[in-house]
Amino acid sequence: MFGQDNFYSRLVAWMKIVLPLAALGLLSTLFLISRSIDPTKAVPVGEIDLAQRAQDQGATNATFAGMTSGGDQIAFVAVTARPNRSDPRLIEAEDVTAEIMLQSGARIDVVSNQADLHQNDYTATLTGDVHIVTTTGYDLRTARLEAKLDALYAETPGAVKGTGPPGILTAGRMVLQGNEETGDAHLLFTDGVKLVYTRQIVEE
Repeated sequence: MFGQDNFYSRLVAWMKIVLPLAALGLLSTLFLISRSIDPTKAVPVGEIDLAQRAQDQGATNATFAGMTSGGDQIAFVAVTARPNRSDPRLIEAEDVTAEIMLQSGARIDVVSNQADLHQNDYTATLTGDVHIVTTTGYDLRTARLEAKLDALYAETPGAVKGTGPPGILTAGRMVLQGNEETGDAHLLFTDGVKLVYTRQIVEE
C-alpha cells in the first residue's frame, strides 16, 4: 500500500514537471511556425491601393447641377468624376448623362462617354459617342459637343447625323441656341447639310 502511494506521489511530481515543459514546447513550436509567415507581404498591396486612391481621388455617381441666365435647368450625372492632376479646376467625368430642362417645358437629354467640366469658364466638353435626344423629335449623334453651363448654347465642331421631324439629316456642324425672350431652343445645321425628307402620314 505504501509502495502504491509512493508511486502515485512520484507520478504526480513528474507530471508537474513534464506538463509545463510540454506546454512550453507547443508554444515555441507555434511561434516558429508563425515566423515562417511574413505578414508584411500584404502591406505593399495596401500601400499601392491607398496611393492610387489618393492620386485618383474623385467621386462616384457625381451630380453637377445649375441654372442658365435664362432660367433653364442643367444637370450632369457622371458615374465617376475626378479633378485633373495638373489643373484641379478641370473636372474629368466618365459615362455622363446630361439633362436640360427648358423654360418652355421641352427637354434635351445628352449621353456621352466622357466630359470635361471647366469650373472657371462654365463650359463642358462632351466627347466619345455623344447622343442627343430632344422632346421635339430630334435624335442625333456626334463625336464632340461643346456647351456652356451658364447659358443655353452648345455646338458640335464636327459632323452630326441623325433623325428629326423633317427626316434623316447629316451636317458638318450643329448649333443649339436658346432664346431668353421666348424660352425656346433652336437647332441650326450648317456646313453641308443633307436631308432625306420623310413624308408625314396623317391618319384620318
